Amino acid sequence: MSQARGRYDFYIGLVLAMSSSVFIGGSFILKKKGLLRLARKGSMRAGQGGHAYLKEWLWWAGLLSMGAGEVANFAAYAFAPATLVTPLGALSVLVSAILSSYFLNEKLNLHGKIGCLLSILGSTVMVIHAPQEEEVETLSEMSHKLGDPGFVVFATLVVIVSLILIFVVGPRHGQTNILVYITICSVIGALSVSCVKGLGITIKELFAGKPVLKHPLSWILLLSLIVCVSTQINYLNRALDIFNTSIVTPIYYVFFTTSVLTCSAILFKEWQHMAAADIIGTFSGFLTIIVGIFLLHAFKDVSLTLANLPVSLRKEERAANGTLLSTYECFSHDEESPAGAGEMQAPESLAARRNGSLAAF
Repeated sequence: MSQARGRYDFYIGLVLAMSSSVFIGGSFILKKKGLLRLARKGSMRAGQGGHAYLKEWLWWAGLLSMGAGEVANFAAYAFAPATLVTPLGALSVLVSAILSSYFLNEKLNLHGKIGCLLSILGSTVMVIHAPQEEEVETLSEMSHKLGDPGFVVFATLVVIVSLILIFVVGPRHGQTNILVYITICSVIGALSVSCVKGLGITIKELFAGKPVLKHPLSWILLLSLIVCVSTQINYLNRALDIFNTSIVTPIYYVFFTTSVLTCSAILFKEWQHMAAADIIGTFSGFLTIIVGIFLLHAFKDVSLTLANLPVSLRKEERAANGTLLSTYECFSHDEESPAGAGEMQAPESLAARRNGSLAAF
C-alpha cells in the first residue's frame, strides 16, 4: 500500500513539475508580447523607467502564469524527489524557445531544434530512472534529516563558501568573472530547495490537520527560504546585468542543478535506493539536458536551418576546393616560371647581342 502511495505521489509531483515548466515558459512569452504592444503604442519602455506595462493585461497574464508555475513547482517538491523536480526546470527554457518561434517570430535555428530534442530526451531518461519513493513524509523526519552530521557539515561549508564569495571574492572579481555570482546563486539555491521541500511537507501535514505551525522548524524553514531566495535573486540579477544572458542561463542551470543533486544525495539519501543502472541513467539524462541547453543558447545567433544546410555544405566544399586549387596554381606557377623566364630571356639576349655587335661596329 505504501509503495502504491509512493508511486502515486511520484506521478503527482511529475505532473506538477511539467506543468510548472509550461506556465513559467509561457509567462515569458505573454510578458514579452505585452511589452512589445506597449512599444508599438509609443509608451515609455520598462528599460527606460516606464511603468505603462502595469496597464497591459497581457503583462498581468504573464505574471499570473509565472505565479502559477512557481506554485506548481513549490508543490512538486512535496510529492516528488528533488532529483527529479529540479532538472525538469530546464523544460521551461525549452517551452519558451518553442513558443517564441511561433508567437514572437524569433527564429529557432537547427542548433536550437536539436537542443530542444536533446532536452526532451534527457528529461525522459531522468523520469524513467529517477527514484520513485521518498522516505521523508513528516516534519519530524525532516527535522531528523536536517540534524544529520553529513548535512550539517554540507550546510556549514555552503554558508562559509557563500560568505567568502560575497564579501571577499565578489567585490574584487564579480564584475569580470562570470562564475562568482553564479556560484553564489547555485550553492545558496541548494539550501533553498531543501527549505522548499521541508515547507512542502509542512503544508501536507497542515492539510491533514496536524499542528505543524507550533513546530519551530516550520518557521525556521520559512525564514531560511526568504533569506536564500532574496540572495539568489540579488546575485542572479547582477550576473544577468553584467554578462550575456545566453551564457548565464546554461551555466546557472548546470551549477544550480548540480548543487541541488548533491544536497539531495546528502540530505534525503535518495541515491541509496537506486540501482547502478538508474544512477547512470539519471546522470546520462542530466548530461543530455546540459548539452541540449548549451546548443539552444550558445548558437542561437547562428543562422542555420535544414533548408540552407546543403548550401552551407556546398560553400564549405567550394572553399575547400578553392583552397586546394589556389595551392595547386601556386605550385604550377612556381614550376612554370623558370621556363617562362628562359623563354623571355632568349629574345632579350639576341637583341642585346645584335645591339652589342652594332655598337661594336
